[in-house]
Amino acid sequence: MCAAASWASWCSCWRFGCTRPASSTSPPAPSSSRCSGLTPLGRCVSESSRGSDSWKRTDPISTRSSRGGWATVPPRAFSGPIGRCGCCRSPGLSARGRSSRRRPWPSPAFPWHSPASGSALAETTVDQAQAGSMTIASRLLDAAMDRLGRRQKQAIAAVIDAIVLPLALWSAIALRLGEWSPDVQRFWPAFIASVVVGLPAFYAIGLYRHIIRYVGTQFGWAVLKGVTVAAAGVAAVDYLYHVPGFPRSAPMIFWVLSMVYVFGTRYLVRVYAETVARMPESAETAAVYGAGAAGVELVRRLRAGHGEAGASADVARPFPLAFVDASPALQGRVIDGLPVVAPDAIGELVTERHIRQMLVALPGVSHAERRRVIASLEPYPLHVRLLPDVQAVVSGEEAPTLRDVDVVDLIERDPVTPMPKLLAGCVTDRAVLVTGAGGSIGSELCRQILALSPRLLVLLDQSELGLFDIHRELVAHADTAELGVPVAAVLGSAGDTALFERVLGDYGVQTVYHAAAYKHVGLVEHNAIAGVSNNAFGTRRAAQAAALAGVSDFILISTDKAVRTRSVMGASKRLAEMILQALQASQPRKKGAGTRFSIVRFGNVLGSSGSVVPLFHEQIMAGGPVTVTHPEATRYFMTIPEAAELVLQASSMANGGDIFLLDMGEPVNIRELAARMIRLHGYTVRDEAHPGGDLEIRTTGLTPGEKMREELLVGNEAAEPTEHPKILRAFEIFPAWSELAPALDRLQAACDAFDVEEVRAFLGNVVEDANLGHERGADVIRLRR
Repeated sequence: MCAAASWASWCSCWRFGCTRPASSTSPPAPSSSRCSGLTPLGRCVSESSRGSDSWKRTDPISTRSSRGGWATVPPRAFSGPIGRCGCCRSPGLSARGRSSRRRPWPSPAFPWHSPASGSALAETTVDQAQAGSMTIASRLLDAAMDRLGRRQKQAIAAVIDAIVLPLALWSAIALRLGEWSPDVQRFWPAFIASVVVGLPAFYAIGLYRHIIRYVGTQFGWAVLKGVTVAAAGVAAVDYLYHVPGFPRSAPMIFWVLSMVYVFGTRYLVRVYAETVARMPESAETAAVYGAGAAGVELVRRLRAGHGEAGASADVARPFPLAFVDASPALQGRVIDGLPVVAPDAIGELVTERHIRQMLVALPGVSHAERRRVIASLEPYPLHVRLLPDVQAVVSGEEAPTLRDVDVVDLIERDPVTPMPKLLAGCVTDRAVLVTGAGGSIGSELCRQILALSPRLLVLLDQSELGLFDIHRELVAHADTAELGVPVAAVLGSAGDTALFERVLGDYGVQTVYHAAAYKHVGLVEHNAIAGVSNNAFGTRRAAQAAALAGVSDFILISTDKAVRTRSVMGASKRLAEMILQALQASQPRKKGAGTRFSIVRFGNVLGSSGSVVPLFHEQIMAGGPVTVTHPEATRYFMTIPEAAELVLQASSMANGGDIFLLDMGEPVNIRELAARMIRLHGYTVRDEAHPGGDLEIRTTGLTPGEKMREELLVGNEAAEPTEHPKILRAFEIFPAWSELAPALDRLQAACDAFDVEEVRAFLGNVVEDANLGHERGADVIRLRR
């Protein structure tokens, strides 16, 4: 810090955001770097800290410094660390332009002012109210209130009421007699009654159990009841003791004034808590997109400091400074002390107020509208977060839970209303078995099946933890909702023929949803024997047991990786499809007899284990790099609830041997998805065109078995539409069971011998268009007996 600026910041360093007050008797020594002024936090901005890689604008921001001049500050990103405070040496921004403590520069006490006279934000009421520094007294009061316990705060409230109630009675008498200094000594019994009766009434009614920051309708009723009892006590004293000269209408006036005074004291405390209290050290400045009921309530609860509301392990708690709303009727107004600006003023919020988070609180908007809003926020260096459960916040049920933007918010895919007849076709009043019930798809199938009133729901999984979790969840939900549906949990594998036959027979299963499978391409590629044994032979044993037990419907959950596959996992799933097709053809359904086999094929689901989206979020929060396999790689995406819903509806349309394809929408470029997620977390992408960006997207190359693009159809056969707009029916060739069965026996022998080369060769020969050769060989596990 230069010598000229040192004295200006040393005297009031603590007031301007440093971690400790200056304790020495001399100003700090100037630093060796040249100083061009002070930020509003009293920190030196060295010439060496200015970077040219700024967001959208190259002109610096001018902000008023502590010495009354204007300091020049880069608007967004920095090529080097910002200078440290000369008093406490606290760090500024990191080399990536983000605070190492994720604390924004500006404090609510020091809004960013623009020298331009036409700035709409600089002229708002909230800016005028927030101008100036936070006084030491308010900080000390803040700290003292934080240390007080619940009983101590209740005692303080009672003392205040003991002062307020007599004051209200004095005001009532003064108003009634028309003089401001009445002789009240003769009315002392009434004054004592106002306190002796009022305070116990307040306590009994529960007035002191209400938290002032969240006072609402129930608090109002409590005050009304309490002051009514107090007024009745004053009136009773007047009636019993015949206080001379006491106005008969004073109790009624006292009733009105005491409500005003009691409410007023609480309101002043709430105003202080919401607008005067300083921003927490760990908070980040934020704006709320949506100035409706949900947005306003979100702001109130965040301001009030509901624990760490809005915070997570990776993201600082937001501190709202403004609303953004597209309604012209709200723009330019002030709601709860915050200005409401138009969406085209977001750039001003970022540059002048240094908003770091944008909280989207838009109840009732369509998926398309939410997607449009998110897309409009991408150009700005903002961490965009969404409010998933608006009604919970509006009703005050819980602290606001904010989530990051997910790929489901970005893809152009609107939900389709399900058809109740198709949903219930294979489930309602039936005994239903779900294999792989603890997995992502299996567990969601179980949730939706339970809501469709089956006669019995049986869960089968070989994962003890997964089975325990979903069984506990479903039983709790069934009891709470009084569904009356028994839920049974069976620990074991669908490939265990003896167990599976016993389960089907004992529970009288009528519908089987076979979701059990090994699905991770890389793991199955390294463990080919286990993948084929589980995915292909497990399906064969389960399907044959279902046919033997007279199960009505058997539905296989398949994958788009089964089409023109390059992986053992995809080939094993295509082989499982061929097994069901061949079994169906070998035992045709006649007059309702026999088992109806069908297959539902779809692509990636969001939120499943191993999904790329949580991986991207984890890498972004860790500071990068974000890894993709190939710049041109694309994938289909669908939410787990939508996929399960379409599976249930497709199964009701099966004739036997059907392959249903779920409409996955347009494929998504994975690199572009990663770039959008980086931007929506408030960072910039570092590449050749932008070497000063925050996070790098690194290409790792396709893994063994991975494809550049996924497909849903084998061959060139066209799929025909069904009665559901998102479900297609495909017709694909398959070998007869008489040919496939002997081949499966040879494959089983190769698996028993742990002959990986033979297994891979068999899959390459039997599965149509399979190509299991790789640019780099997989380090497979080779075991032999």
